[in-house]
Amino acid sequence: MADPFEVRMRFTAQLQHLNASATSSQKAAHYALKYRDMDEDLHSCILEQLERNSMNNRANIMYFIEHLCDMAQRENHLNFVRMVQKDIFQVVDAVAPSDGAGAANVKVVRRVLQGLQQKSILEPDTVTEIEACLKERDTLPEHSALSPIDANEQRGSNVAQPVLKTNGIMRLDKRQIEQRIEEDRERHKRLKESIWGVGSEDEEFEKLWDEASDIGEDDFLQAEEDAMERRQAVEVD
Repeated sequence: MADPFEVRMRFTAQLQHLNASATSSQKAAHYALKYRDMDEDLHSCILEQLERNSMNNRANIMYFIEHLCDMAQRENHLNFVRMVQKDIFQVVDAVAPSDGAGAANVKVVRRVLQGLQQKSILEPDTVTEIEACLKERDTLPEHSALSPIDANEQRGSNVAQPVLKTNGIMRLDKRQIEQRIEEDRERHKRLKESIWGVGSEDEEFEKLWDEASDIGEDDFLQAEEDAMERRQAVEVD
């Protein structure tokens, strides 16, 4: 049997090193499910890292939670899903806190909540209730927490870390800003790929069929005009 302390430490390290790639989230989710007998302990690791890490990393953990719940559903290990359902308000408060520090994460939270609702992991009423709270936290400019830190604010410290502004909003250093922009770009790229991705010819047909509008009177008139033009072309020849 694996040592619980070692499992916890390795899982914590994976959470701390999550990035925008789906691979990193999937790897961590696989690890959690591999040691599903320690699910409560691993879930507590997730909550701890949400409280301790940077806003960038909290956004990555938020996306990871969706991967974990999706994978846990497929493998019929629903304890992880139930714990996320129970603690979802705590998760949201950590990723996009009400003090404005996580204003840049509000969109992340909304995307993940939408995904969890579509997968029937969260009830629509729960998502609606959380959305009401997010509206109050979304009154700040989209990237107000991503404004650069002045040189005077960093003087005296060689460690890159967030600095608290006078209005209480946590700002990120230049390296963290660049990292966040790059990760957002990577996620946007993957999102576009998933939108255009089609699994099979049948799925492609269904997608095109759903997007096509119903046949109306204008369509019949257009068809008659096209047929008439073809007949005239044949007669001329």
